[in-house]
Amino acid sequence: MLNDYKKYELFGKTLIQRIDLKGPFRYDFPVSEQACFLYVINGQFQYKTDEQEFDISTNYSLFLNCISSGKHIQHSRSEDNCQIVIVTFYPDILKRIYDRELPLLLQKPEHTVSNKSSEKINNDFLIQKYVEGLLFYFENPSLINEDILILKLKEIMLLLAQSQNAGSIQVILSQLFSPATYSFKQIIEANLFSQLTIEQLAEQSNLSLSSFKREFAKLYNDTPASYIRNKKLEKSAELLLISDERITDIAYECGFNDLATFTKNFSDKYNISPSAYRQERKEK
Repeated sequence: MLNDYKKYELFGKTLIQRIDLKGPFRYDFPVSEQACFLYVINGQFQYKTDEQEFDISTNYSLFLNCISSGKHIQHSRSEDNCQIVIVTFYPDILKRIYDRELPLLLQKPEHTVSNKSSEKINNDFLIQKYVEGLLFYFENPSLINEDILILKLKEIMLLLAQSQNAGSIQVILSQLFSPATYSFKQIIEANLFSQLTIEQLAEQSNLSLSSFKREFAKLYNDTPASYIRNKKLEKSAELLLISDERITDIAYECGFNDLATFTKNFSDKYNISPSAYRQERKEK
């Protein structure tokens, strides 16, 4: 649940965000050519992909690109709060502010030994002070202007270049400058278990809502809402049998906003509650 949200834009795009969240929450990163630096001011969140998962705690940070699918952050405990600062890196903005030559951190490594797309950054004193500076501007918005935002973007680039994670961050950032195009089907499949709305999926596909629905019907012979809901429920039914995760966690993992909605949709499809489904199938 969102408690508070503030942001600053540069050249028409969201550059810096401060987000106050109350559990449970989940955010799926859309597939796009950008990278994000997420710093936890207080609390913690769990970062998950199809291949890995780990916790990011207070004063730690996460750096990742969004050019591949299946990444999200979440926290399932309702009693915990989490405050995060996010700085977003866009290839076009980076090219614009470094008009002469891209810094080394943005250049492709000579010997790429990994295609990794995320990196956990340990508690770093200079980065902590940088975030404190960002918070000052959120408390004093009248002081913010375009020059300050460019300066803050260049500053975090310098700090990341000097960190012990610089090599991995260079690999992640350099991938932004190898443009990828995504088919309609890739975008749908990448976001099946996200909480993106149909309108947001249409936007991701660069289509109007009506055109998106027409294309979807041609490809899947179903409406977006019906198809996506069924896929989420099928995945949840599988997880109920093969994992010991709490039903609440499975609901969020499969892209449902709350347990009540998940339970109703599951019961409508399978004529049985999730807990009864798990118990009945495991007893067989």
